[in-house]
This record gives sequence, structure tokens and C-alpha cells, in this order.
Amino acid sequence: MAAGGFCKLPNGRVVVALNLPSPTAGDPDAAVRFLVHAQNRARALTRLRNLGLRAVYLRGNAAPPTPDEITAVLHHPDGLIWRVAPDPGHGGAAMELWRPIRSLVRHTAGRP
Repeated sequence: MAAGGFCKLPNGRVVVALNLPSPTAGDPDAAVRFLVHAQNRARALTRLRNLGLRAVYLRGNAAPPTPDEITAVLHHPDGLIWRVAPDPGHGGAAMELWRPIRSLVRHTAGRP
């Protein structure tokens, strides 16, 4: 289920997109889509690992960020956002807004 990809921007920086299992949902099929804007792919993955997502790897480019996703992460001051991954049964249309990573970290910090 861990799909992901990246897009290299004209200035040399990258936007990395990853679908990971949801840390808060009880549904095993639920996924969270993370977008990270960084200097390179390694730094993008390091930013996620520093938040506690230790087993994060990017293999291939199966699910690169869309132009709308790139715009969203570039306009966010942290350069790191997430939302529940869209359900493929709905034609890939996303139903949720992008959220800052602080809201996910704060939400999962209270879990045992």
C-alpha cells in the first residue's frame, strides 16, 4: 500500500508524495497521503523520519504528486502537509482539505 513518487522542480528542489497506512484509523485499508517539499529526496524522507515515521522509503515513482498537490505544498509555510488518501472507488477525487503536519503529530501524541 505504500505508494509514492516525486517531482523535481525547475529550481532543483523536489516535492515527494507518499501514501502510508493511517496511524489513527482502525481501518487497515485507510491511508494518509503526505507531501514534503525539500532540497532533495533524502532530506524529504528525513523530515518524515524525524516526525516518528521511521520505516519510510521511496521506491520508484508510481504515485508522483499531481500539479494541484505541488501547488498546495509549495504554498504551505512548513512545506509538509497531509490528508487522508483519496479512495480509488471515488475516481481519485479527494474529499478532504490538506492539513499541516502539526495536526497529525498532535493527534497521535496522545495515543498510548
